[in-house]
Order: sequence, then structure tokens, then C-alpha cells
Amino acid sequence: MGAETGHGRPVQSVLFVCAYNAIRSPMAEALARHYFGRSLYVQSAGVREGETDPFMVAVLDEIGIDASKHRPRTLADLEEWEGLNFDLIITLAPEAHHAALELTRTLSADVEYWPTADPSVVQGSREQVLDAYRHVRDGLSERIRARFRSPG
Repeated sequence: MGAETGHGRPVQSVLFVCAYNAIRSPMAEALARHYFGRSLYVQSAGVREGETDPFMVAVLDEIGIDASKHRPRTLADLEEWEGLNFDLIITLAPEAHHAALELTRTLSADVEYWPTADPSVVQGSREQVLDAYRHVRDGLSERIRARFRSPG
């Protein structure tokens, strides 16, 4: 018995959404796939189209996760390619949360908001920027493992 939705149904599919599908949501997707890929169908999308972020790829690579093939996609892209049939939508930015709530007018997915800082706004040396990305990675990793782990 794994994680459940707010309605007590088991979570079998999860969609992570942020603004551009460049940093936070692909990071969450990669982490969730890494930890729960056999028991959970995972995707990510952005509200708007973005560019793959090299720092996101670098900090995941540090922990043995290859995200180099990630290509940002929008909610509209995902809906077109496979539909938006998810048990749970986890939003990581305010704009993404508003978009997800709009979607639930026609979808029966639960929505959870996990406010997550945008590490790309951090200024400073390469190491200071990487530390901001690591902080987001580690926070998401902890939250994902806590949310989807099997009880016991």
C-alpha cells in the first residue's frame, strides 16, 4: 500500500508542474522516477515553454541521475501527446498551481501545492548557484520520498 490521494485512492500516476519545465518539475520527475519508477507513472510539464537548464542536469548528475535527455514540454504538449490522466498533480510554483486548479475543472486529479524556490534567480559564483540548485534537489528528494514511500 503506497501513497494515497485525498480521496483515499492509491496514487498510481503523478504529474509535476512548474512554470517552464526547465528546473523544478523535471528535477522532481527525475527524482520520483529514480525512487518510485516501478510503482508510479511520473511526468512533468510547464505552464510555458522553457529551455533545459544545465545546472538542473549537473546537480542530478551529482547523485547519479541522468537528466540530460530531458526536453521541456508544456501542459498543452502533454495533453496533446498522451492526455492528462493523472491521479495527482503536484505544483511547484504559484503560476503552475493556478493552471492545475483550472485543469481540475475537467479532470478528477487531486492537486497539491509544494512551494519550491526558483534556484535560477540566485546570483553569485558558479558554486553558489549550484548550491541553490542542490538545495532545491535535496528538498524535493526528501519531500518525494516522504510523500510516496510505502507505510512501514
